[in-house]
Amino acid sequence: MKFAHLSSPAQPDAGVRLAVVVEGGAIFLDDILEDAPVTLQDLISSGDDELARVRAYVGNATSSGLEPTPLAELEHASAVLEPPVVIAVGLNYSAHSSELNLKTDQAPTLFTLWPNSLTGHDHTTSWPRELSEQVDYEAELGVIIGTPARNVSEEDALDYVWGYTVVNDITARNIQYSETQWTRCKSFDGFTPTGPVVVTKDEVPDPQDLHVTTVLDGRTLQDSSTALMVRSVARLIAHISGSTTLLPGTLISTGSPGGAGYSRDPQVFLQDGSTVTVAIDGIGELTTHCRML
Repeated sequence: MKFAHLSSPAQPDAGVRLAVVVEGGAIFLDDILEDAPVTLQDLISSGDDELARVRAYVGNATSSGLEPTPLAELEHASAVLEPPVVIAVGLNYSAHSSELNLKTDQAPTLFTLWPNSLTGHDHTTSWPRELSEQVDYEAELGVIIGTPARNVSEEDALDYVWGYTVVNDITARNIQYSETQWTRCKSFDGFTPTGPVVVTKDEVPDPQDLHVTTVLDGRTLQDSSTALMVRSVARLIAHISGSTTLLPGTLISTGSPGGAGYSRDPQVFLQDGSTVTVAIDGIGELTTHCRML
């Protein structure tokens, strides 16, 4: 199943609502369930039985002829709302670490992203020119934890996954290289677009076999595969859970492949008016419009 947080300009008072994305559009859960989960976080926290109930009601709705709302009439919010934490992984592809002249250490490079950075598909992200004119893109696979994970083995780690999404880990490179931590340079407002949907893990049989791309203003700049991760999704979950309980709804952004704009000659950065789309096969295409103020 594919879930999204959507709103309708025709119903502004309804706000952002949780929906299932099906062929032809979206079915809002509160249209078919009186006690529907309000957000994806609510759904995940309610456990497998609630997901099964939602699946059954959506199946009944589609079989009874309920017409979905066309996606063209709706607006996306962040595919992940109010996660317990967003954990980002740096230098998880050898090509990316090499192009940034940074070492892929024996242990993963981990940092957190602030919640104000979350935004949705087809939104505009803006930032002050005076802070950075070196803003870069990074296509990443996002992993959402489904059940509390503490000290889990690599062999069992994928059992704790609820689903997957697409993340663009936007980065102000000048700030990244001027500070000893990476949180601020990646946590400007709107610097962590996610979406357009979260897909349940049954739709992604192997998270290490996914095609990842970035297209900036019509030019393909990243074209890779999650098979090239230094540390697999399972290995990352096992490592992080060794010291920290990963709570349901936690988002892990698993690192970006090679092709970053910072390393290119000449360098390529997001500009005022740029449109960047990061995509992962089987999950979706996540578009961000850019404004440098």
